[in-house]
Amino acid sequence: MTSSTEDALGNELQLSSARMMELAELASRLIVERIDSLPTEPAWCGGTRAELEAIMREDPPEEGRLPEQVLERAAREILPVAARVDHPRFFAFVPSSPTWPSVLADYMAAGHNVFQGTWLGASGPSQLEVVVIDWFRDWIGYPTTAGGLFTSGGSAASLDAFVAAREAAGAPDCASVYMSDQSHTALSRAATIVGVRPEHVRKVPSDSRFRLDMNALRSMITKDREDGLSPIAICANAGATNTGAVDPLAAIADLCEAENFWFHVDAAYGGFAILDEGVKRLFEGIERADSIAMDAHKWLFQPFETGCLMVKDVSRLESAFSVRPEYLQDTEWGRDHPNFGDRGLQLSRSFRALKVWMSIQTFGMKAFRSAVSRGIGLAKKAEEWIRASETLEIANPASLSVVCFRFNPKGKNLSGREMEALNERIQERVIETGTAMMSSTRLRGEYSLRLCIINYTTTWDDVCSTLEAIERFGLEALSDG
Repeated sequence: MTSSTEDALGNELQLSSARMMELAELASRLIVERIDSLPTEPAWCGGTRAELEAIMREDPPEEGRLPEQVLERAAREILPVAARVDHPRFFAFVPSSPTWPSVLADYMAAGHNVFQGTWLGASGPSQLEVVVIDWFRDWIGYPTTAGGLFTSGGSAASLDAFVAAREAAGAPDCASVYMSDQSHTALSRAATIVGVRPEHVRKVPSDSRFRLDMNALRSMITKDREDGLSPIAICANAGATNTGAVDPLAAIADLCEAENFWFHVDAAYGGFAILDEGVKRLFEGIERADSIAMDAHKWLFQPFETGCLMVKDVSRLESAFSVRPEYLQDTEWGRDHPNFGDRGLQLSRSFRALKVWMSIQTFGMKAFRSAVSRGIGLAKKAEEWIRASETLEIANPASLSVVCFRFNPKGKNLSGREMEALNERIQERVIETGTAMMSSTRLRGEYSLRLCIINYTTTWDDVCSTLEAIERFGLEALSDG
């Protein structure tokens, strides 16, 4: 038996330095090959439970296998059977296209096995998180009292925010919170987790552009108070998942300040669009929010689990979460040394800020602004193309990087049911042919196709070829009856 085989199959859990380098190089080569081949691959590949059971179901081996075989199997049989959310023609849901430095940052942080719950446990990583959070603070326009933390995503960020909102309001028994009927389900879930009854999570109607209706909000609050409820928070969208809509942030801020409500903004999808000067005006008022959820793994081009919560007065977050058990007494270094475990629900947490820092250090802010602007520009160009089409119609104008539309040929007078069935068939064809990955939604109950364009590798050819294929598949379906 060779020494390398002994390393791989022996009883010890440690590999030699040479073997570690060999395997790291193999893993990197497999990933780079995958990235290089991505544009020629389908944007989605899935499998049924029965199909995947046949490939993966086995007892854990008593004796180990060669690590090369394990890596190759993971790269060939497991990892590809998924949505390729970084594919240039992945337009479904909200994609994620991480930069290579951010991928390496994940690898390096894992290799250093950073525990970043306390300053004692991770002084350098904690200082870097302070720095990157301060970058975000400046982009938003928050005061120096603001702070926050990296989270797994918008769901965890909003949950942390709702805990702070509940405590700031004194945790009333009949609390109610308000959000648009276009708000992400993460907000409803966060509200119920912190103790708001499901029926007191109030969904406010949206206007013709899918923005929260202020008159409806005020009427709802008045009625709820008459019924004995205690409103504690209003949530606004800064880039609704469905349509990219941005709620009237300044008007909501006025109401929250007048009534002493907590103002939370869900900017998980759209928040980093604030880097684009052309749309920055849409976010006026966001700097007045008490808390903001933002996902860097969306429009700041990072790997998943790079969410963030920003709070205008970070002391409110710390007062809601900080606990000081005896076994952590050595971790108290004073006010200038924040323990990020005291700002949210995680004590054991990884070093997420390194991804953003390495990416921006490598490429610079100009490149990121350009990439954000390009996604917005492609969505606007797609809307113009759709409006000029004889077979497609706009369901909602492009907002940020989302455009909603449907196949509805002029002069055909399709019924609502016929049009829905036709668009469903088109969506299936787009996916099954490998043309692109595209999701659908419903706007005022009507079926709509939807493109979300935020991948920094996406070109106009990717968007245009997808739209052309939609037209072609639609006409084919019509001719087939």
